[in-house]
Amino acid sequence: MGEAVQQSIPTRRASKALTAALVRNTQEPGKYHDGGGLGLYLRVEPNGSRFWVQRIMIRGKRRELGLGSPPLISLAEVRETAAENKKLARTGGDPLQAKRDARAIPTFAEAVSRVHEMHKPSWRNEKHARDFINSLEAYAIPKIGSLKISDIGSADVLSVLTPIWMEKPETARRVRQRIGTVLKWAIAQGWRSDDPARDIAQALPKHNRTKVHRKALPFEDVAKCIETVRASGAWLATKLALEFLILTATRSGEVRGARWDEIDLHGAKDIFAANRATWVIPAERMKMKKPHRIPLSARAVKILRDAELLRDESGLIFPSKTGKQLSDMTLSKLVKELGFDADVHGFRTSFRTWAQEQTDFPREVAEAALAHAGGDAVERAYARSDVFEKRREMMETWAQRCANLKR
Repeated sequence: MGEAVQQSIPTRRASKALTAALVRNTQEPGKYHDGGGLGLYLRVEPNGSRFWVQRIMIRGKRRELGLGSPPLISLAEVRETAAENKKLARTGGDPLQAKRDARAIPTFAEAVSRVHEMHKPSWRNEKHARDFINSLEAYAIPKIGSLKISDIGSADVLSVLTPIWMEKPETARRVRQRIGTVLKWAIAQGWRSDDPARDIAQALPKHNRTKVHRKALPFEDVAKCIETVRASGAWLATKLALEFLILTATRSGEVRGARWDEIDLHGAKDIFAANRATWVIPAERMKMKKPHRIPLSARAVKILRDAELLRDESGLIFPSKTGKQLSDMTLSKLVKELGFDADVHGFRTSFRTWAQEQTDFPREVAEAALAHAGGDAVERAYARSDVFEKRREMMETWAQRCANLKR
């Protein structure tokens, strides 16, 4: 398949089947016809250049198609291509257009870039967009990046996943999912009809699906942890952020990204005059993509007053020494270095266990404090309240418990 070729050499040779030896050895300029009814011939230019050409009727018009050059394209290969072209032309197709369409099909690497740009506005944040491209650049593109998106098969996807499937199961699962996203886009474009990333499930070993829970401190030990954190020599923002996280039962990213403009002082001019305050986390920073109101205990408000010393142009409540957001590792490292065998996320479990075992607060109040979507779809449809005032009492009680002051 190729572009139309203009005739420039009038010399003709007798029509007969070509041989590989003739193709290899002939040097005299002219046209050497192959016969067989395919309209195929070898054209040799005066400067020694040689080209495969096919003369064919396409939709009522006689056209000449360039099919490449020997020895890159062998006689057997060019005959096969010429036969496909003639078959396509007989059914009303256009081999020239087919070649143009084939050239338009991107490689996997090109497709990844296009899909990444297309989906970027819909991802939760820049990190999700970055993870998509980085994982495919690290594991998929080195192996299949140069392949046309239409040519990728199950064996190609397996070649990407097999080295990491058992060693890095979560990464492998996400790479497989992201390859599938790219291939589904290719299906929508009409460049392929299947998704081998989905079809190889039986070819890969099963992962151990046992859920690993985050390590959590017993709620009885949380007060000791907070006391130890306060006495440590860590950066002030790190100490304040960790205690604030515990008192609000929130996730690490929500606290590390907390901003002053998310604090509602209920009419007070500044945090020093506030005796009631609310932290309102916007939907885009929440896992469930819904805004979350958190009633702040007296101790949480005191933490904000201490954090005033850290105010800078970033707008972050707990900025790092460089004015950027604290890293998740910073909080985790502090807990571990102080001798507490717990994950930062595990403090949410500590809070939930305390609420369940040590208080009479209803389950839905504790679940609302954790921003969990409790109940089934029907129950959620009718339960519009976030039981905010009940949660204010609960969070004040939790703060007292964290200070070893039982109420």
